[in-house]
Amino acid sequence: MAAKERPSLVTTLAAVPDPRRQCRNLRHELGDILVIGFCAVLCGSEDFVEIEEFGISKEDFFREFLDLPNGIPSHDTFRRTFQAINPQMFQQALIGWLKSLRPSEAASDEDQVVAIDGKTLRRTFDQKKGLGALHLVSAWATANGITLGQVAVDAKSNEITAIPKLIDQLDLQDCLVTIDAAGCQKGIAAQIVDKEANYLLAVKDNQPKLAEQVADYFLAQGAAGNPDLRCHAEVEEGHGRTETRTTYVGRAPKELVASGVWVGLAAVVMVVRECVDHATGMASDEVRYYITSLPARAKRLGRAVRQHWGIENGLHWVLDIAFNEDRLRLRDRNAIENMALLNRLAVSLLRNDTTVKAGVKCKRKTAGWSNDYLLHLLFNCP
Repeated sequence: MAAKERPSLVTTLAAVPDPRRQCRNLRHELGDILVIGFCAVLCGSEDFVEIEEFGISKEDFFREFLDLPNGIPSHDTFRRTFQAINPQMFQQALIGWLKSLRPSEAASDEDQVVAIDGKTLRRTFDQKKGLGALHLVSAWATANGITLGQVAVDAKSNEITAIPKLIDQLDLQDCLVTIDAAGCQKGIAAQIVDKEANYLLAVKDNQPKLAEQVADYFLAQGAAGNPDLRCHAEVEEGHGRTETRTTYVGRAPKELVASGVWVGLAAVVMVVRECVDHATGMASDEVRYYITSLPARAKRLGRAVRQHWGIENGLHWVLDIAFNEDRLRLRDRNAIENMALLNRLAVSLLRNDTTVKAGVKCKRKTAGWSNDYLLHLLFNCP
């Protein structure tokens, strides 16, 4: 890479509004601070002290494309900057950059599943301020493993208020939005339809009347051999068990459609999961119910139910295991939210890269060891 060439990440982050007071004591450019912070998180740094040490160890590398008029910022400068940056503006810039760097291939309608789910950063509570641990709701494109956005749940609220804010900032046209039971709300269903998208919402006891109606529908129909129901079964073996998932789909009951309270409702879904442990021979089963605005297609909907769990396995689990996110001890809400965004974008970059045949945790270390690999991840350089 030519010296002082400005890669897209640098120009993107330089455009983020600078919240700092503009004065003679301002020694570091905002873009430099944010680029070093992102690179450090991508390579394994978990706090601001580690970010400073990473920057010092890679100063010659960063000088190839950053000005760094006063060297590497201190950890206090990193901390104060990430506390001051507006999370929404930071998110808008970085996610736009990620999409431009990893443009999604043309996908069929069946591939355009956006999973929305929440995750608590368990050690970010602040007893002195009376604040519980921060809870973030994220949107995850299951086809290409990219984080599309995140919203923090208000301290005195829950996911029901955060999910509409997240949906409002996403382009969901022609997508299928999948949400667990917390998002099974009439207003959320209507909002998704207004976005020219479809929904697949889990039904549990937080909507007792709806859950009873859907369960009674399948009980009355009888699953096996009923011509009014469509069925698709899948069998998977792995991790020491055999799992059979059978998806039953039927047209939504007339009384549910006629009421009009669930906008766009077209079908109801029942997924029966049976699991046999190879070591013990013990069997377990589970039944889950869903409502959807899609037509009654069992294979399509069964696949979408499965894809939804990609946000748990492909994002949340990775954040806990490879990024130690549950150990994050920050207290300032802006700083936590901004660091959590860097974690999620780092997961997207690392999962989409195929040049290193290893897991996300190993790829993080490789990026820290190899400048060439880090450049490849950030700027798509060979």
